Amino acid sequence: MAKPRTPLASSNRLEWFEELPCSVIVCDKKYKILYMNDRAAEDHADDGGGGLVGTDLMKCHPPDAQVKLREVLTSGRPNVYTTEENRKKKLVYQCQWKKRGRVSGVVQLVIELPRDMPHYVR
Repeated sequence: MAKPRTPLASSNRLEWFEELPCSVIVCDKKYKILYMNDRAAEDHADDGGGGLVGTDLMKCHPPDAQVKLREVLTSGRPNVYTTEENRKKKLVYQCQWKKRGRVSGVVQLVIELPRDMPHYVR
């Protein structure tokens, strides 16, 4: 699935993100989507897929989730939770990303979890 390329996505340092088996979405401090990897584009195909690059991430989230995204950006504390949809359990991790030590926006990782995933205490 072709999607718009951005300077962020064209960096060789990020090529490994493209086919990662989890969703990666990166937005700036105004919540404009800068990057979506292949999995994110597939997961959001019904909403525009890779065509969402350049749009407002907040429009993809309900009001309560928008509040949490703002808190991530302003507080620096990540928002981490699990969710289940269509019998698929997922881990969602939203955190700040920085460039040269300065907060530049929010990154959202969504990782599908096995239903019978073991848990170890070490």
